[in-house]
Amino acid sequence: MSQYLSLAFLVLSFMSSTTAQTPSLGLPPLIDRAIFFDDPEISGAQLSPDGKWLTFMKPYSADPAQEGERNIWIKAIDEDFEAARPLTANNRPIPGYFWSHDAKYIMYVQDAGGDENYHVYAIDPSGKTEQLPTPRALTSGENVRAQITSVPRSNPKVMYVGLNDRDPQFHDLYEVSIADGSKKLIYQNDENLSSYTFDHTGKLRIATKSNEAGGTEVYAFGADQSLSKIYECTVDESCYPTEFDAKNERVYFVSNHGDIDKTQLLLLDPNTGATELVEKDPEGEVDFGGAITSDLTHELLGTVYVGDKRRIYWRDKTWEADYKFLESKLPGSEVSTGSSTADERKMLVYANSDTDPGATYLFDRDSRELTFLYRPRPELPTESLANMTPVRYPSSDGLEIPAYLTLPKGIDAKRLPLVMLIHGGPWARDNWGYDGFAQFLANRGYAVLQPNFRSSTGFGKAFLNAGNGEWGKLMQDDITAGVDYLVSQGIVDKRRVGIMGGSYGGYATLAGVAFTPDVYAAGVSIVGPSNLITLLESIPAYWASFKKQMFVRMADPETEEGRQWLAERSPLNSADKITAPLLIAQGANDPRVKQAESDQIVVAMRDLSRPVEYLVAPDEGHGFRRPENNMAMIAAIEKFFAAHLGGRYQPDMPDNIAKRLKEITVDPASVVLPKGLTAEELKNDRPTPVHPLAVGTHKYAATMKMGPQEMKMDIVEEVSEASGFYTVKTTMEGSGMSASDEVLLSKDGLVPQSRKSMQGPAEINLGYESGAVTGTLSMGGNNIPVQADFDGELFSDGPAEGLTFAAL
Repeated sequence: MSQYLSLAFLVLSFMSSTTAQTPSLGLPPLIDRAIFFDDPEISGAQLSPDGKWLTFMKPYSADPAQEGERNIWIKAIDEDFEAARPLTANNRPIPGYFWSHDAKYIMYVQDAGGDENYHVYAIDPSGKTEQLPTPRALTSGENVRAQITSVPRSNPKVMYVGLNDRDPQFHDLYEVSIADGSKKLIYQNDENLSSYTFDHTGKLRIATKSNEAGGTEVYAFGADQSLSKIYECTVDESCYPTEFDAKNERVYFVSNHGDIDKTQLLLLDPNTGATELVEKDPEGEVDFGGAITSDLTHELLGTVYVGDKRRIYWRDKTWEADYKFLESKLPGSEVSTGSSTADERKMLVYANSDTDPGATYLFDRDSRELTFLYRPRPELPTESLANMTPVRYPSSDGLEIPAYLTLPKGIDAKRLPLVMLIHGGPWARDNWGYDGFAQFLANRGYAVLQPNFRSSTGFGKAFLNAGNGEWGKLMQDDITAGVDYLVSQGIVDKRRVGIMGGSYGGYATLAGVAFTPDVYAAGVSIVGPSNLITLLESIPAYWASFKKQMFVRMADPETEEGRQWLAERSPLNSADKITAPLLIAQGANDPRVKQAESDQIVVAMRDLSRPVEYLVAPDEGHGFRRPENNMAMIAAIEKFFAAHLGGRYQPDMPDNIAKRLKEITVDPASVVLPKGLTAEELKNDRPTPVHPLAVGTHKYAATMKMGPQEMKMDIVEEVSEASGFYTVKTTMEGSGMSASDEVLLSKDGLVPQSRKSMQGPAEINLGYESGAVTGTLSMGGNNIPVQADFDGELFSDGPAEGLTFAAL
């Protein structure tokens, strides 16, 4: 940092600290960032189906010296929260959980360090109160991602789970026993299906897949699991099944196929493919937003649409009366319902608003008793929070952009510093309601605009498709137009505009400072891609079902024209035009936006002598979930924006957060791209196969001798290929023993992906990443972790070793 910038930062820091203590300026008191972003005291409550228990999420650590992570707790429904006991002691926050329908088990999912290879675990909550139950892994495997497809009410002992253990790109379907984890193959996905729909009896009835053009095809299962296509929509349209109707004959179906702009709710007959319109937005404003159905009767109770705010249209008068009663008891709040007892007579109710993260209540429908349970952030002074206002403004080509504006409370909305807060996706949208980042920034004195730029979902296919081919162009213009709109209104000081976002929002940040350098004074990119070519070449294998859709909405990297398009819209290639300081945050295990995406732009900024700060959390993936990492990142963002935009700043922080911030802060001078290669050259930094592996089966007779003993062995080597991968498997049998060894290789470079070896009671599962091999050795009920780090590219030994080297 230059001497001038250092002096400027000292001045701004002093002004920020002084402002925080100057009520005359009108801003509310500075709210501690921990109140906004630390783990909620209590969250995620669920009722057990029998109504006896309440479970919830709360930080817990088995080690009193360690700060706890978000874990599952349980209490009797009539007990105080102080009487609750923990059920898990994970050292990574649990992202979600649910009860089995018979109330015997609680299931949750967890990945490792943010790699998004989720597995399903079950716990028995009925154990002794003085010790935690032992979680049972219902799914397992390195580099395997489990997807819960259905938890049938008709058979509460099982769930249906998709596993990509055979083919990394597509999930086979298994019936998994919740009691012991045993599984039975229901459907081997040789047809590259992307989703499954069961009826109310647990019968597999519907599936979808992406076709070669990127469109969606809908199939009905026959009695012999044969598939018949019953519906189809193009890549520019949306169509998907939800759940079967009360008669269990037709499936509720959402579609905008044909000359329809906004999705509608239909009923689709699996036998004929015929559809019947159920409902479309009565105001003609937005897409169909969701159905409210009864888990008990499967009747359609109401429908939801989300425009500027949420609208509900009730079809069941009893439920409508209950909802209106709740609204009368919770005025000024947006009311929604959560889990319920199996008979749907008691349920959880949530009430929140744009200035209130909410409260949770227990509602007895028979007695009309509404009982307060908890607030997730009870220390948050809601009276100091700012309103979120829906706004509209025109983009450069006249397209109307819906957005949400949050202005600091207590001061005039004139010449304020602005933070453009850009959502990820980009095929997603922002909604009205409580937003922690928007409120935090407003409390620091910033105006905050959250634009639903073209390509955002929910506003019809014309609005969505207007973003096709417009990354870094019209999609970015929609964001820039929001800045221009607020400047023209006198609300924002054009010299103090920042931009921030995660994932696509991180890309938009980098694109903003690179393609419109005169607009922004600072940018914060969280897990944002800098090079669209390397982004698309490194997407997870299990994204195969919608990869073609990404190519259509962006560009095809497999064509010369597509690569040129991607290169032009990659901020990395315009790094020399960036003048605004950047703060980059990245999870080291991110499977979607690899760390190389951030490394590349950091190196480019450094080599251009442009100001850049870099945070890398070694135990995170696509975004930060651990509270320590998240709090450290937010403290850095707050200080960064204070220095460059002039907002308020809280200089103090707990010792553990300060320590963690120091640990994840990376000196840009230390970032090294392998061998100094460019991002384009990186993918070629490996010996290239000169011919493909020969697909087929080879059988050998072998004799193993050890001293006087001799063992005859039959060896079978199988090489198969599917969707860009080779599988090489060797099995050996003879003299009462058997063993197998299987390796998965990418066809491009024969790069090892995973390896599974089995001999007797021993099983080894390995996963290969750049420079490392990780996995588990399992034997006799013991799981021993395997971790080996290497400085360089990896080739697999075992069954693929000879074939790999022979092919080079």
